[in-house]
Amino acid sequence: MMNRNPLFRILRLALPFWRGMTLATLLGALAIASSVSLMATSAWLISKAALQPSIAELSVAVVGVRFFGIARGVFRYLERLVSHETTFRLLAHLRVEFYKAIEPLAPARLISLRSGDLLSRVIDDIENLQNLYLRAVAPPLIAIVLAALLTLFLNLFDPLIALTALLFMLAAGILVPLLAWWGNEQSGKQRVTVRGELNATLVDYVQGMAETLVYGQTHSQLNKIQSLSQQLVIEEHRLARFDALQLAFSVFLTGSAALAVLTIAIPKIDGVYLATVTLAVTAIFEAFTPLAQAAVHLGANAQAAQRLFEIADMPPVVIDPVSTTPIPNQPTLEIKDLSFRYAADAPLILDSISLSLQPGQRIAILGESGSGKSTLVNVLLRFWDYDSGQIVLDGRELHKYAQTDVRNLFGVMTQRTHLFNTTIRENIHIARMDASYEEIEMAAQQAQIHDFILSLPDGYDTYVGENGSQLSGGERQRIALARVLLKNAPILILDEATANLDLVTEQAVMETILHVTAGHSLLIFTHRHIFLDQMDQIYLIHKQRLSPYKPQSNIPKN
Repeated sequence: MMNRNPLFRILRLALPFWRGMTLATLLGALAIASSVSLMATSAWLISKAALQPSIAELSVAVVGVRFFGIARGVFRYLERLVSHETTFRLLAHLRVEFYKAIEPLAPARLISLRSGDLLSRVIDDIENLQNLYLRAVAPPLIAIVLAALLTLFLNLFDPLIALTALLFMLAAGILVPLLAWWGNEQSGKQRVTVRGELNATLVDYVQGMAETLVYGQTHSQLNKIQSLSQQLVIEEHRLARFDALQLAFSVFLTGSAALAVLTIAIPKIDGVYLATVTLAVTAIFEAFTPLAQAAVHLGANAQAAQRLFEIADMPPVVIDPVSTTPIPNQPTLEIKDLSFRYAADAPLILDSISLSLQPGQRIAILGESGSGKSTLVNVLLRFWDYDSGQIVLDGRELHKYAQTDVRNLFGVMTQRTHLFNTTIRENIHIARMDASYEEIEMAAQQAQIHDFILSLPDGYDTYVGENGSQLSGGERQRIALARVLLKNAPILILDEATANLDLVTEQAVMETILHVTAGHSLLIFTHRHIFLDQMDQIYLIHKQRLSPYKPQSNIPKN
């Protein structure tokens, strides 16, 4: 059975980086071993030199001090270089894996999540996991190796000295981390949770700043942010206090170990080795100090991993078939008795919808806001799976096609088309990444936005701002149209594509759309009664049902 512990699951994801982790662990052990050897050799050299022997007896120790002094710095530098390189690669790998996990969940599973919270998980929670390797994986391995080596070394002098040092090392390596973990587990988890909530609130506040100012809610929002900030400060202070306590306890154990070993060694070994044994024991605790730090942050690491897997473990709403069927270039779209609801206990949004779209045909579906037009688009794009009925493409059920293939079949333009905070060229280019610059400009010309783009100081390299904020509504829609035209999909869907435009701009955009989409299948979802004379068929969606449109219908026109 698969282990569901989030920390073990994260470690399993880190297995591809085992070579770097092993090398960093080895270098870390060599760095601390060089430090212990430097202290022990220096102590022996000073003690021996006090007896005024010949220089020949000290020559090896002198060389050893030089070697271990240089080796300690070199090995520490290499350990930091390798460990951080490995950690950064691991974090990048985790972010990619997490994105791969959440991409199939969009949009159905993610609509209930706040964008700030999702961003916090992708950035902060994964960043927090760097402590799992740097402080929780490598340090215990280093401590175990060095504790064994030092025990063997001290056993050469006296077994009781070795046993005493081992007991203190066990206390530093087991007792102190357990106490630190016990005292910090809840605070570490709470810190991650509060930080995620604070980030989500800040993103919400920034995105809705204009509305907050208009409705006079600035103080309430600031009070909420201040309250969360204060909670985070409290948890940070609590963790800092435990950090200080465990550090003091570690220093106490180090001094106690040195004193105990020295007390036992005085009557048992030659006086020239007393400083060697004592300082070697003191230096070895450099390997155990990070273990308490690891335990302090273990709760936060576990909570961060748990928050990631809470989303990554969500089952997708739509699942691809085991074997897929290729989609033809000009398919016929048929909808037969289609019904859909968002949850088993939710009311029907679509009820027994039937429709047939032939290649090259233009169909308009009229309906008020909330009548189910956008829901039907989402079902066609396989963002959601329908409850009953059929959607058939070229004689085959929609479920038999891969989601990616289905979406490649449609070019979609909505009233809320997202423009990325990059250049105009890149915003159009996203529709088809293998398109040339000439094809991008051709699509812009067809969308009648090319001349406007050239009038800008940077032309196609002009940045559009956050969600296209540097452009007007009509300009954003024309860039969205250029994007759809560049994709050149056989079936085009317009979902209230001109709803937020003024009447003159709307008519100009619609005239452009109808002109440049000749020969494509066109499905228009709208509540506006314009250009209906150019449609092959017109339907009305009302009370979850689809029926042929009659001009004398008493449904209000918008």
